[in-house]
Formats: sequence, structure tokens, C-alpha cells
Amino acid sequence: MQDALLALTKYWTDRGCMVVQPFNTEVGAGTLNPATILRVLGPEPWRVAYVEPSVRPDDSRYGENPNRLQTHTQFQVVLKPDPGNPQELFLASLEVLGIDIHAHDVRFVEDNWANPATGSWGLGWEVWLDGLEITQFTYFQQAGGMTLDPVSVEITYGIERIMMALQGVSHFKDIAYAPGISYGEAFGQAEYEMSRYYLDDADVESQKRLFEEYANEARRMLDARLPVPAHVNVLRCSHTFNVLDSRGAVSTTERAKAFGRMRTLAREVAQLWAERRTELEYPLGKAELPAAAPEPTEFPKVSGTRQLLFEIGTEEMPPSEVAKTAESVRKALTEKLAATRLGHGKVTTYATPRRVVAFVTEVQAFEPDAEKVARGPKKAAAFDAEGNITKAAAGFARGQGVDPSELHELEVGGVVHVAVTKPDPGRGAAEVLSGVLSEIVTGLRSDKNMRWNDAKLSFTRPVRWLVALLGDQVVPVAASTLTAGRITRVHRTAAQPTVEIAAAEGYLDLLRIHGIEADPARRREQIVAAAQELAATVGGKVDVEGESALIDQIVNLVEEPTPILGGFEPAYLDLPGEILTTVMRKHQRYLPILDADGKLLPHFVAVANGSVKPDLVRGGNEGVLRARYEDASFFWRADLQTTPETMKGELDKLAFEQKLGSMAQRAGRIGRIAQSLASVVELGGDELTTLNRAAELAKFDLGSQMVVELTSLAGTMAREYARRAGETEAVAQALFDMELPRSAGDPLPSTTPGALLALADRFDLLAGLFAIGAKPTGSSDPFALRRAAAGVVAILREHPELRAITLPVGLAAAAAQIGAQGIDVPAESLAEVSEFSVRRYEQQLIDRGDDHLQVAAVLPLAEAPATADETLAELQRQVDTDGFADLVAVLQRVRRIVPADTNPSYDAGKLTEPAEVVLHEAVQKVTPAPTTLAEFVPAASVLVEPITTFFEEILVMAEDPEVKAARLGLLATIRDLAAPILDWQALGTSLT
Repeated sequence: MQDALLALTKYWTDRGCMVVQPFNTEVGAGTLNPATILRVLGPEPWRVAYVEPSVRPDDSRYGENPNRLQTHTQFQVVLKPDPGNPQELFLASLEVLGIDIHAHDVRFVEDNWANPATGSWGLGWEVWLDGLEITQFTYFQQAGGMTLDPVSVEITYGIERIMMALQGVSHFKDIAYAPGISYGEAFGQAEYEMSRYYLDDADVESQKRLFEEYANEARRMLDARLPVPAHVNVLRCSHTFNVLDSRGAVSTTERAKAFGRMRTLAREVAQLWAERRTELEYPLGKAELPAAAPEPTEFPKVSGTRQLLFEIGTEEMPPSEVAKTAESVRKALTEKLAATRLGHGKVTTYATPRRVVAFVTEVQAFEPDAEKVARGPKKAAAFDAEGNITKAAAGFARGQGVDPSELHELEVGGVVHVAVTKPDPGRGAAEVLSGVLSEIVTGLRSDKNMRWNDAKLSFTRPVRWLVALLGDQVVPVAASTLTAGRITRVHRTAAQPTVEIAAAEGYLDLLRIHGIEADPARRREQIVAAAQELAATVGGKVDVEGESALIDQIVNLVEEPTPILGGFEPAYLDLPGEILTTVMRKHQRYLPILDADGKLLPHFVAVANGSVKPDLVRGGNEGVLRARYEDASFFWRADLQTTPETMKGELDKLAFEQKLGSMAQRAGRIGRIAQSLASVVELGGDELTTLNRAAELAKFDLGSQMVVELTSLAGTMAREYARRAGETEAVAQALFDMELPRSAGDPLPSTTPGALLALADRFDLLAGLFAIGAKPTGSSDPFALRRAAAGVVAILREHPELRAITLPVGLAAAAAQIGAQGIDVPAESLAEVSEFSVRRYEQQLIDRGDDHLQVAAVLPLAEAPATADETLAELQRQVDTDGFADLVAVLQRVRRIVPADTNPSYDAGKLTEPAEVVLHEAVQKVTPAPTTLAEFVPAASVLVEPITTFFEEILVMAEDPEVKAARLGLLATIRDLAAPILDWQALGTSLT
């Protein structure tokens, strides 16, 4: 291991990095060393490499866990500014460590880093070596709350992990650290004793005093304008807090206060450091970034029609952005070309993690010529009383470069102007495309954008190259520092990583020759076919439908899919299957293999990227999964020794939201809300007993080690642990059900107690967060409130027996419990949540393919989704029946005529005309009106002919005010009889 540290040090110093020493105060990561967190601030260039022992008390495992240490070794590299090829530099550094990057599967997998305590964040990847995370690779965007300019690249190697993989050992203790000395022999004692200290023996009161002393000293140093010693004391604060946290001595309130205090201090340190460097006039100078590319001035000429190829080359995009970016480029290119006169055929886009590709067929050589009309001043201002041209018109003509005699009249909106018409020659295709394609690049955006060494571009990951070909001609494109050519990039590990493209028409086949499939549909087919073939060799199959979302993610993680069969010890099948498959999917993106009965087999399919040595990659992935399952087994065994009540006690330490309190407070509210809702639906007997017990245990599994590590197992572990603790199956199932649905299309609660808990959970979330102003924005929904509202609607639709729980009823129950904590829940915010939830209901119906007018008609009933569903089904049946369209037409006419503020009452004695008397008598037959559409339609059918006759023979707006009031009151009565049934107006004229 020491040789690896020396090799990395030499590699990076040979590339201009200076070496600094590990920091002499505990840090949780090399990032917090001043050589990173302070030096990334400001405009000075900075290249540094150093070893950093990183101390994380919460990872203490007494030296028993093969992969977790309270002190692990990082090798930290900072490149400021971004050199433009940091990934290539990093891959070459792996080779000096002895890693054969041509044989192994080395992958850059999305991982966005943030440290709220220091106001710092960045975007990048975790780097995988055969499925094992070995490095964190980040483009620093902010530090100390300050935007970084220039952007720095941070590379953090996990040395123990790398060495375990290289040396083929399964426990950190077995790493050969130096000749004849193992890691365990050198550091095992310290690992055990410091774990003892952090987990068992650190004195809590002493640590609390130290925290205060360090925080006060940091403040004193800030006041003295000494940022470095201030930073040292902030680091000591952070470490002391971590020790307290590992001892379980930090409450929710204390956590929020401590984080707020450290965040404030860290930001002030950063600002003071930046000020001091300015005062010192930047001793290291200022970093220089690449210059902007010159704008094209010459464009090639083409003849006939040709195909356009446009490739935007990037570093690995997040899988969620790949398809979205391809679609946004297709849409933008289509719209921008439509704004020109250039004729063309179909626009098609493809994407991989490293490129977005657009094709446009049949591009014409030139735009057609046209005339351009420029509008000038109004005619009245263009000529004086004698008909002579004015200065305004003469100036307009001069500005247009024409003689005033060439001016003519142009009418716009009924006003006559003078104008000039000039020829507008069509531009060549290359000139048109040059501007369009440049705008495509500069307009790229994603859900989360970053910057790199290009000051004018911003996207999900750096854009590194452009290809633009019209047939065999390069289209000159300049986008900030980038210029387009005919050179594309293939696999970084290829013998020739760059390739020249002769012509647009042969591009896709050229990529395939180099192992890259640009078409995601074909990549998906390759993955599914190969995975099924591999699964069949062990008597199994991949559930393609069930794993569809995972397969979609894998498709966008690779350019050349190489599925590999792996296996694990059958003994791990003793763990609940959900644990095993969650680890496979969430952490490793492996496809589980099932037998004919749907039971998990001890095999999986991993999908590597590119040409690799399968046995080598298989062994690496199996080792990673083995370590993951060992962790899971550790958590499982530890949790089984703890009661659900004890786990629930841990919720006091888990923060939910500062104003709304801890997770324990939220769980308590959920239980009480569920019981309140149970009384609304008059739940009784065994189901009420089940609900009351499940309410006592609500969310308890969030305090388990397993769910802390694998949060997506919430509910699943509650059911497992409740069963093993002796709870009834009904209680266990209710605890599982309360987490459903987790996403759109997920199963819904199967039991009434579970459904009530699930509703209570989501009503609490919605009412509480809207009340404190934490509602979703256009692109931000950190608490997944859209999903919560959709869940409420889906549950109420699935459980019509709960129809008494309308949205207002459920939200009121939640508001009562939140208000009991002294939190104001305004009525306006509850109304907003109700409307927000109704919109989720509307979207579910539209997505299902229901007619949008019919959906709009039932929306007034959507506060009771099951009732709205039943009404919609009846409406869909009624639209095909005789007479329904006539009923809709007369009710719509009534509503159009009657002013909204008209009272539904009248003096029948004032109605003397035969038509109005007949209508009055018909209304009496319908009163009181049925409450469902199925009952209302036949009952109200007696109104159709009388209403029609009434409008033909009666003047509603009679001169006699009393008669007029009676007629309007009669119609208002009809209006209000029909109003609770449906929004009749929303149906429009669709039935006529």
C-alpha cells in the first residue's frame, strides 16, 4: 500500500502538483484540509496532491467489518482550474497503480456531493472498478457558500478499497501495507481502540464542553481576522460533533443548532480567506481559462440534399439526463430549423452517456430567396400636407439603404405605414446550420447544471467536443471555447481513442465498428437478450417487466453493453429477498435472476461497459456484492437483537424538518391522525385493534441499522422485524402497507389499517410542509410532495370504503395534530393542498387516457376520489344513451342564463304562464334531487322537455321584477339541483 501512495505522489507531481502534508486535526475527508476547502476559493491557480487519513467515528466497527474503518486513507488531488482532460489524467493514474484499465470495467457513475455544514457542493461521479467504488471525482461548484470561479476538479482515491481489489483480499486487515507487514498488524490495535472510544468510552459531557470551546475559539479567530486558525477550530467542532453523534448523544434540536452554528462559522471562514487573499494581491497569480473560439466567417458549399450529423460529446451524463437531453435537443433543433427557410427532412436524436447525436435528413443546399419587408413610420408622419416626404421617412429610407422613391404603403392593423421591400437572398445550408447548432450547445440545460473550464457553458456534465457534418463537409460551429470538426471520441481505453468521420451517413456504423451503440433501443435489446441467455444457463430468468426501470438506467450507463453472469453464496438467501435485491438494484445496478416460481437464485447479471476480461470483472463484482451482503447481514443480526420499541426510541435522534420536529414527533402525529381517520369510517373490531398497535409502532424501522443504510427498505423491514418480534401478521402487514405506494404504479395498501396509516403519513407530510411554506416549485420537490398527493388520491380510489375521508377531512385531521405542536396551519394552505391533490387526480385520469372534458366534469367531486371515479364511469356509460345529450344541453343552457348570485328560491304564485307552471311541477318531481349521476339522470329526464318549452315560450327577463325574480329563482333551483352531480358546463358541446 505504501508503494501505491508513493506511485500516486510521483504521478501527480510529474503533472505539476505540489505535495502537502496530511492535516494535523481530524478531518472526515481530504476535502476539509485547507489545501482543498480554502484553496478552491478565489482566482488563484492551485494543483496539489496529498495523503489524508480521514476520521469518521460513525464508521467505527471495532475492526471487525471488512470494509468499514473509523480511520481510512484517502489520496487527494485538486486541479485548479479544470485542465480540460481530468478523466483521462485520472485513468492514467490507475495504470501506475497496476490496474489494467483495458481488462477491468472502469466506470464513471453519477454521484453528486454536498456538505451542508460548510455550504459546499459539486457534481461528478463515483468511479467504479468492477462495481467497487474506488474514487470520488467532483467538479467543485461552491465552497463556504461562495460560487467558485474558476472551477476546481477534486479527485479523492479510497486507498484501502483500491488495494483490497488489487491484492485480492476480502478484509482490510489483510492488505499488504509494507514488505512483511499487513494493514491489520500496523493499525488493527488503533482501529479497535478508537472504535471503543467513539462508540463506548468518549465522555459525552467533556465532548459537549469541547464543542463549545472550539466554536467560541473559532469565533474569536474570525474576529481577529485569522481564517486558518478559525478553520482549524471549525474542524475540531465538526469532529467533536461526530464523536457525540457516534455516542448517540445528539438530539434533533441539538443537531439542527450545531449544524447551523458550524455552517455559519464555515461560511465566514471562507469569506475571510477570500478577503485575505485579495488583500495579499493573490500571491499565486490568477488562473487563465481557454479563450473563446473565433466565430466562423467562411462556410463550405454543398450541392443536392445531404444528411446532417451533429454530435455533442460530453463526460458521462447522469442516466436520468441521457434520454431527456436527446429529446430536448431534438425539440430545439426542430424549432430552430423551422425558424429558418432551410428545407429538410426528419430530425432524429440518439444518446449514450457520453454523446448526444442528432441527424437531419434531406437538408437542402440553400434557403430559397425571399423578400424582406421593413415597416417604417405611419403614412401620416411620412408625408407633410403638400405630399412631400418628411425627415422621418427620409431617415427610414436612408437607414434601409434605398431611395425614398422606393417606399410603398403597408397596412398593419388598420393603420397605413410606409415600408420598403428588399430581396433577402437565401443562405447556404452550412451558414444556416452553423448558427442553429451553436445555439443548441449554448442552450443546453438539465435539472442540475454545473460549470467547468468554459465560462459560458453550463450543463449536467462538461461538454468536451463537437462534430458537425453535412454529408462529408464540416459545418463550422463555434460554441464558447469549442469548435466543431469531424473527429469523434470512442472508448477512452481504445488503442485509438479518437476517430475521424468521413461522412454523416456512415456515422452509426463507424461507432459500431468501435463497439459503441448510439441507439438506446438497440442497447436495451442487447442487454435484455444477453441477460436472459445468461440467466437460462443457471435455470433462471430476468423479470424484464419488473426490472424495466433498472434496465432503462443500465441502458444509459453504458455505450457498449457487456452483460456478465455473477453469483453469490447461497447462504445469503437466508436474508429476506427484498434486502438482497435492493442491494443489487440500488447500489450495484445488477439484474436479479429468479427461478420459474419467481424465487431469487444466487446469481445476478452485471452489465459492464466495453470490452473487458469477463472472469476478472465477474470476480470483482462478486466480491463487491459479497461485501455488501456482509454489511447487510451485520445490520440484520444487530437489528434482530433489538425490539421494535427500542428502534422507535431512536427516532428522537432523527431530524425530519426543523419547524416540524423530529421523526419521533412525526411518527406520533401519524399514529394519532390514523386513529382520527379510523373514527371517521367507524373502524371497529380486529381491524381497530390492528390499527392501534400499528400506530404505536409507526415508522419504528427508521431507527433500525438496516433502514438507516438502505432507506428504500422502510416498510419492508418493519414487516420483517414486526413478525420476528411476535406481532400479529395483520400488524406487520399494516406497517408494510403504510409505506405504499412508493412511486407511481406501485402496489397500494392491501389492508384497511394499512391504508389509514398510509393516508395519515401523507396527510401529515402535505399539511405540515405546505403550512411552513415548503411546497414544491416548478423543478424542486425535495420532500416528494407530488408523490405524496398522488399516493393519497390513489389510496382513496383503491379503497372506496374510505370515501368518508375526503381530502378536506384528512387534511383537517392532520392540521389538528400539527397545530397541537404550536404550529399554525392556515386554512388557505389546506385549501391549496386540496387543490394540489385534485390536480394529481386529474393527471392520473389524463395519463390513463380518459377524455379530458369528462375528466373536467368530475373534478368538482375529486375531493372524494372514489366518488369521482364512480361518477366518471357512469358518465362514460351515459354518453352513449339516448336522451343524455339533451339533458346536458338544457342544464348547460340553464346555467348560462342564470346569474351566479341568483338564489334558488321563488314565489310559485308568480308563475302563471303554462310553460313555467309545467316546469315548476316537473321540478317538484325531482326535488329532493338524487345524489348520484346514475340516479339523477332518469329522475331529471322529466325536465328536458319542460325546460326546452320554457325557453321557447317564456321571456325570462320579464318587465315585472317579481315575475323576473320568480323565473330566475326557478332556473336557479334547477341549476342547484344539478350542480352537486357534475360540472355540466365542462362537457361543452362534445355530446352534440
